[in-house]
Amino acid sequence: MNTSRFGELEVLCHTPVGTQTRPAPLLFVHGAYTAAWCWEEHFLPWFAARGWASYALSLSGHGASRRRAPLDSFSLDDYVSDVAEVVARLPEPPVLIGHSMGGMVVQKYLERGDVPGVVLLSSVPPQGLMGSAMGLMFTKPNLLVDLNRIMGGGQPQLDSLRDALFHQAIDREILLRYYNLCQPESHRAIWDMTLFNLPRPTLMHRPPMLILGAEFDTLIPPDQVHATAATYGRQAEILPGMGHGMMLERDWERAATRIADWLVEREL
Repeated sequence: MNTSRFGELEVLCHTPVGTQTRPAPLLFVHGAYTAAWCWEEHFLPWFAARGWASYALSLSGHGASRRRAPLDSFSLDDYVSDVAEVVARLPEPPVLIGHSMGGMVVQKYLERGDVPGVVLLSSVPPQGLMGSAMGLMFTKPNLLVDLNRIMGGGQPQLDSLRDALFHQAIDREILLRYYNLCQPESHRAIWDMTLFNLPRPTLMHRPPMLILGAEFDTLIPPDQVHATAATYGRQAEILPGMGHGMMLERDWERAATRIADWLVEREL
């Protein structure tokens, strides 16, 4: 792994292994409360071993990226500008792969620029976070309270972190490591994704798009994944037996393999 500085942004990079190099690089965009580390666990080395130059960005205020302003000052548009900054520095236009909040960032990026392809993993739908918040209010109110606590700088309960990200069994030591890597999120960005800066599909470029959800996702349940797909005239695919953090689940390779197959089908 190489850690690069794209200006003030942290970008983790794995170069392709072997002689086969795929035509399009991959740029992974993380969700709320995390950073580029969540892709380093499995996805970056796995895709590099199969020929893709693989990059993961830590958005402003996350990981080792710029923190010159308070976290709550960063908006969704600031995160989109981060993606645009990295895209401009890559040797070729990348396929954008966004998880959860990162999926919303990718959707908003398409209002500005085009890319060869997009993968949305348990993405915040273009209708925003209100549906997710209402669902949690009725089904898992304690988890909703804990997510608000994290956003304000508090620490999550381990049980809440497990409920939010995982359906499959996870070792306690690994869960504790993820716990220590979690961080607060920008209130401003959350409100942008809830009401104030939702995607405008009529203004967006429409590259090939793969939309994946997880059967047991408590944060972005399958009905919201289907809503995203319907907005863009696509068919959603729901991965059975998995939770929201599909790139960290025990069976993460099923998600990676589906993405790789889709990329190969489109000669990306």
